[in-house]
Amino acid sequence: MIDRDTIAAIATPAGAGGVGIVRLSGPGARAIGEGIAGRALMARRAAYARFRDAHGATIDDGIALYFAAPASYTGEDVVELQAHGSPAVLHQLVDRCCALGARRARPGEFSERAFLEGKLDLAQAEAVADLIAASDVRAARAARRALEGEFSRRVEAIADAMLRARIHVEAAIDFADEPIETLGGPQLQADLSATAAALEALLRDAEHGRRLRDGLHAVIVGPPNAGKSSLLNALAGRDRAIVTDVAGTTRDLLHEAVRIDGVELTLVDTAGLREGGDAIEREGMRRAHAELERADLAIVVLDARDPAAGRDAVVSAAHGAPAQLWLLNKSDLLPEDGAQPSGDVPGDALAVSALTGEGLDALHDRLRALAAGDAGASEGAFTARARHVDALRRAAEGLVQARGELARESLDLAAEALRQSHDALGEITGRVRADDLLGHIFSSFCIGK
Repeated sequence: MIDRDTIAAIATPAGAGGVGIVRLSGPGARAIGEGIAGRALMARRAAYARFRDAHGATIDDGIALYFAAPASYTGEDVVELQAHGSPAVLHQLVDRCCALGARRARPGEFSERAFLEGKLDLAQAEAVADLIAASDVRAARAARRALEGEFSRRVEAIADAMLRARIHVEAAIDFADEPIETLGGPQLQADLSATAAALEALLRDAEHGRRLRDGLHAVIVGPPNAGKSSLLNALAGRDRAIVTDVAGTTRDLLHEAVRIDGVELTLVDTAGLREGGDAIEREGMRRAHAELERADLAIVVLDARDPAAGRDAVVSAAHGAPAQLWLLNKSDLLPEDGAQPSGDVPGDALAVSALTGEGLDALHDRLRALAAGDAGASEGAFTARARHVDALRRAAEGLVQARGELARESLDLAAEALRQSHDALGEITGRVRADDLLGHIFSSFCIGK
């Protein structure tokens, strides 16, 4: 249930600006706004006013806007007081709102109320925060599509198909003595096959959307002294990692967020992979393997002078990563006669030099392409979050289980698997939700949203 009190907060970024906005939402918003503006407010009409304190002194002059429920962002009465963007002035206005009966809003409470009032579903509400945080045009456009409901509509279409399947299966349970074929089993399996294909496509697009929002999670792996830390420093543009000629210098994971031509990446430097090593080095290698399990990309770095050295241990570790990018580092140390050392490496491996910068432009291009995906997908992309991808994966797993149980004519188990799959989809839009999930999501919003 919504707290039916009135909330107030500064809705513009911290710091000074030409204009600053204080937002009110709740049943007392209009009365409080009129008390500060000293005049009646008409719905959707801008009113010039002098904002006054309790003693009648002018805090500032500006514009007051009133939006009557339910035609507002939150679905409640909303008032926006637009003043000069002085932090001192805006804080005075918030204090005056609270003195007249409002309370200070929690982070994300305006969007939370919009969700609870049915103005937005949960995926759309999260897209509001993604749009605010978008760091480039692609991410902003993708967040805008999610806010307009592109992601939610596809989730709902699949959820509706699953619901129809659930109804069919649960109705068939009442006729357990009949073979599934006589109860429309073949058509049901065909429908579920189509639903599974749609869910697989949505999961693929959601993964792309997650990368647009969070950036690419790239883990740098390779044998000791292949130049992994030097490569991290070269991509970061500063000496972030310690570099020495001593094997095993890097013992722990080192994370660095970088932007390459507008693309966000989280680079993770890892301990050199090899047989043996002391206890600390072995723990570093264990952490490297664990990091690879949740990576989007494994950047495999080998010494261009001897690509075969340590290759097997690296290939084994990087096998589970969704994508691999092979680099032959220290290419500046290759013989001038152009002779290439032997080594079983992919034909699209890039020759680079972290020391001289040779090949880094080509590496930037490859990383940008991997982070952005193909251009066609970017045009229709929407933002998604890790929790969305997890929910879609659980829904897909439940659908696979349901189809298997149907093939065995285990209708009760098929119905339960479909229920779990359907509920997983409901978590995305908020049709199935828990209060602690809502609290976690909206607490990450800015105060005035």
